[in-house]
Amino acid sequence: MKDVSLYIHIPFCKNKCFYCDFPSFSGCDGKMLEYAKALGTEIDKIDKDYIIKTVFIGGGTPTYLSLDGLKYIKKSIEKLNLAPDVEFTVEGNPGTFTKEKLELFKSMGVNRLSIGLQAYQDNLLKNIGRIHSVEDFEKSYKLARECGYKNINIDLIFGLPNQDIDNWKETLKKVVKLNPEHLSCYSLIIEEDTKFYSLFENDKLKLPCEEDEREMYLKTLEILKENGYNHYEISNFCKPKKECRHNLVYWELKPYIGCGSSSHSYVDGRRYYNESDIEEYIKKINKNGSAIIESKKNRIEDDIEEYMFLGLRKIAGVNKKQFRLKFSKDIYEIYGEIINRFKGLKMINDDGEKIYLTEKGIEVSNSIMCEFILEK
Repeated sequence: MKDVSLYIHIPFCKNKCFYCDFPSFSGCDGKMLEYAKALGTEIDKIDKDYIIKTVFIGGGTPTYLSLDGLKYIKKSIEKLNLAPDVEFTVEGNPGTFTKEKLELFKSMGVNRLSIGLQAYQDNLLKNIGRIHSVEDFEKSYKLARECGYKNINIDLIFGLPNQDIDNWKETLKKVVKLNPEHLSCYSLIIEEDTKFYSLFENDKLKLPCEEDEREMYLKTLEILKENGYNHYEISNFCKPKKECRHNLVYWELKPYIGCGSSSHSYVDGRRYYNESDIEEYIKKINKNGSAIIESKKNRIEDDIEEYMFLGLRKIAGVNKKQFRLKFSKDIYEIYGEIINRFKGLKMINDDGEKIYLTEKGIEVSNSIMCEFILEK
C-alpha cells in the first residue's frame, strides 16, 4: 500500500476572470455531464492499492458543476481507498454554493472548503471580472458554516488594479473577523493570454507601485500574525495545525495523481500530463481509458531543483537531513556556493537543521530560486 494524493480538475467557469490563466473555460456548460462521466472513468482506474491521503477538487469552479455531474464523481470517489484522516478540499466561488451541493460534498467526504473572495470591495471585484459581490461571499461563507464545515480557506489577491493599501488592510481585517482556518494571500501576476495582459500591454491597467505592493505584503504578515495565523508558506497562513496538507504534498515533492483535463501527476519520479481540451479529453478517455499526452521520467537533477524551488517556498525551508535521505547527497555538496552567497547577503539562513529564506529573502524569493537551477 502506497500513500498518494489526488487532484481532480473541473474546468468549467461561469465567467473567466480577467487575471486567470488557469485551464478553465466558460460557455461549455453543455459538456458538463459528458465530462463528469469521463472523469469518473479516469478516477475508477486509480490503483486500489493506493491510500489517498489528501484530495483536492480544483478548477475552474468545481461548485459550478451541475449537481448531476457531481453525483457521477461521488460514485467514483466512493470506490477509492481514502485514508481515515483524509483531508478532502473542494474549491468554489461565491454565488455557486448551494445547500444541496454543500450537503452532497459532505456525503462525499469533503471536510475542507476553499472559497475565492479576492477582495472585500465590490468595485475591485468588478474590475477583475469576478461575478460575485461581497454579499454573495458572506452568504456562501455563512451557508458553509451552517452546513458544518469547520475548515475553510479564503483566497485573496493584493496588487490589484486601482487597489490601495487601505483597501487591502480593510480586506484583511474584515476577513479575519470571520475567523477562517486558513488564508491564501497572493500578489497579482499579469499572465500572458489573459484580458489583463492585453490591457497591461496597452498601458490601460493602473497597478499599485512596487513600494505599495511590498507594503501590502508586510501588512499581511503583521495583521495575520496579530490575529493568530501562522505564516507557513510564502503566500499561505493558517490557524494552528490547519496547514493545507494537500499543498504540502506539492511543496515536499511527494507523489500525487491528477485526474481530469490538463491535470498533472507525479508518481515514482515520473511526471505525466493530461489533454487540456475538454472535448479531446472526453474522446481520449472514452476511446483509450486515458488522456495522458506526455509522460517523462524526472532526472535526479530535475527532482533536486524542484525540491529546492518548492521547499524554499515554505517558511520552515528545506530540512538538510531530509535532503540527504532523499538524494544521498549533502545539500552543500550541490548548492554550497549559492547558499553561502545568499547567507552573506542575509537572504538565506542555516540554523543547523534547515535552510530557509529570511524576511529579506522572501521579498525577492523568485530571483533567489532561479539560482537553484542546475547546469544541464
